Amino acid sequence: MIAFVLLWVGGVNWGVFGLTGWDVGQIFGGMDAPISKVIYVLVGVAALVTIFTHKTYCKYCADKTGM
Repeated sequence: MIAFVLLWVGGVNWGVFGLTGWDVGQIFGGMDAPISKVIYVLVGVAALVTIFTHKTYCKYCADKTGM
Protein backbone atom coordinates (compact mmCIF):
# COMPACT_ATOMS: atom_id res chain seq x y z
CA MET A 1 0.00 0.00 0.00
CA ILE A 2 2.88 2.37 0.79
CA ALA A 3 4.37 1.73 -2.64
CA PHE A 4 1.07 2.58 -4.33
CA VAL A 5 0.69 5.80 -2.34
CA LEU A 6 4.23 6.82 -3.31
CA LEU A 7 3.44 6.03 -6.95
CA TRP A 8 0.34 8.23 -6.73
CA VAL A 9 2.47 11.05 -5.32
CA GLY A 10 4.96 10.62 -8.15
CA GLY A 11 2.21 10.43 -10.75
CA VAL A 12 0.50 13.57 -9.48
CA ASN A 13 3.86 15.36 -9.41
CA TRP A 14 4.57 14.44 -13.04
CA GLY A 15 1.03 15.40 -14.06
CA VAL A 16 1.27 18.81 -12.39
CA PHE A 17 4.73 19.33 -13.88
CA GLY A 18 3.53 18.37 -17.35
CA LEU A 19 0.52 20.67 -17.20
CA THR A 20 2.06 23.68 -15.46
CA GLY A 21 5.84 23.26 -15.43
CA TRP A 22 5.77 23.54 -11.63
CA ASP A 23 7.47 20.81 -9.58
CA VAL A 24 5.65 19.86 -6.37
CA GLY A 25 9.12 19.37 -4.84
CA GLN A 26 9.45 23.17 -4.83
CA ILE A 27 7.37 23.12 -1.66
CA PHE A 28 10.31 21.44 0.08
CA GLY A 29 12.99 23.67 -1.37
CA GLY A 30 13.40 22.36 -4.89
CA MET A 31 14.94 19.29 -6.44
CA ASP A 32 18.28 19.84 -4.73
CA ALA A 33 16.81 19.95 -1.21
CA PRO A 34 17.63 16.82 0.81
CA ILE A 35 13.99 16.10 1.64
CA SER A 36 13.02 16.33 -2.03
CA LYS A 37 15.80 13.91 -2.96
CA VAL A 38 14.60 11.47 -0.30
CA ILE A 39 11.03 11.69 -1.63
CA TYR A 40 12.18 11.16 -5.22
CA VAL A 41 14.28 8.15 -4.20
CA LEU A 42 11.34 6.67 -2.25
CA VAL A 43 9.05 7.11 -5.26
CA GLY A 44 11.66 5.37 -7.44
CA VAL A 45 12.01 2.49 -4.98
CA ALA A 46 8.22 2.21 -4.82
CA ALA A 47 8.12 1.90 -8.60
CA LEU A 48 10.70 -0.90 -8.53
CA VAL A 49 8.88 -2.73 -5.72
CA THR A 50 5.63 -2.48 -7.66
CA ILE A 51 7.26 -3.71 -10.88
CA PHE A 52 8.71 -6.79 -9.21
CA THR A 53 5.77 -7.65 -6.93
CA HIS A 54 2.78 -6.58 -9.02
CA LYS A 55 1.93 -9.98 -10.46
CA THR A 56 2.01 -11.54 -7.00
CA TYR A 57 -0.50 -9.10 -5.51
CA CYS A 58 -2.70 -8.30 -8.51
CA LYS A 59 -5.55 -10.78 -8.80
CA TYR A 60 -6.10 -9.90 -12.46
CA CYS A 61 -2.45 -10.37 -13.42
CA ALA A 62 -2.05 -13.54 -11.36
CA ASP A 63 -4.83 -15.15 -13.38
CA LYS A 64 -3.19 -16.91 -16.31
CA THR A 65 -6.17 -16.31 -18.62
CA GLY A 66 -6.40 -12.58 -17.90
CA MET A 67 -10.14 -12.88 -17.31
